[in-house]
Amino acid sequence: MEVHQYQENHAAHWDSFCQGSPMSTFLHTRKFLEYHGSRFKDASLIVTEGEKWIGVMPAAMSPQDITIVISHPGITYGGIIHQGALRGEKMIDALHLITEYYADHGIKEFIYKAIPHIYHRSPAEDEIYALFRLGAQKYRSDLSCTINMGAKYSLSSRRKRSLKKAQTSGVEVHVGDLFISDIWKVLQENLERKHETTPVHTEVEIKLLKKKFPDNIQFVAGLIDGKVEAGVVLFIFEEVFHAQYICSSDKGYQVSALDAVFAYCIDNTEKHGASYFDFGTSNEEEGTVLNNGLYQFKSEFGGGGVSHDFYRLRLNEGK
Repeated sequence: MEVHQYQENHAAHWDSFCQGSPMSTFLHTRKFLEYHGSRFKDASLIVTEGEKWIGVMPAAMSPQDITIVISHPGITYGGIIHQGALRGEKMIDALHLITEYYADHGIKEFIYKAIPHIYHRSPAEDEIYALFRLGAQKYRSDLSCTINMGAKYSLSSRRKRSLKKAQTSGVEVHVGDLFISDIWKVLQENLERKHETTPVHTEVEIKLLKKKFPDNIQFVAGLIDGKVEAGVVLFIFEEVFHAQYICSSDKGYQVSALDAVFAYCIDNTEKHGASYFDFGTSNEEEGTVLNNGLYQFKSEFGGGGVSHDFYRLRLNEGK
């Protein structure tokens, strides 16, 4: 088993490899990772046996510290991608080689962002055990709210009332790329008003990603009198419909427009045969603060908690 640095000419093979992996999503493809351009210094690795690829590790240097490698700073979760070859002791060996490679290249810390189990098409958490064996420390955990479409909790009475309010107020739900700019306007105003922040992606970037992944990104808008007052940007994976962005104007909140939008999204998830609808995390300050009001709102649609776990391995200690 050997580890090699990713090169640009590996892109097609990398994406093909990811397509055959049970824990990979389109976020792990070079097609997605490289939309970041030069924002991150790539540190991705390939694990081989002879000439055969048996694993890939999407990773890049921390923008704040070049002695830290993260898997990957530009995506929500990363982790080692394989097609079933890295199980048990073999996964331990692979992660040992990866960390040795980084240590030999002056890296002092490796941060591993595990892929939550709901994105696995078959069980694949061997790396969690391998991280334990290598002495990794879980230092962060974010809490997402997810609906298991085959075993949903009941919709709360408050959500039922809010959905009825949205319907009687004339909220209409529509889907399409023509709503991108309007949703982005509401999203930007929403984040500025509540958190004094901006979206991770710009409108230009989300349009580029939609062009690259036309079947994986969807824009769902809640309209009142023909104007977008609420919206959700969905990232669509094989097993999961994930709400990447959620937004509402003050007017949208007054008539519970998001309830109508989410009712549509959840129904559509079921119609497409996906296993989960994921609302995303509700954390601040690296997981140490939970926005309980937001989490409660999401859970009242019938969801439960799914953790997004982060691990840290110290390298080159004592050197």
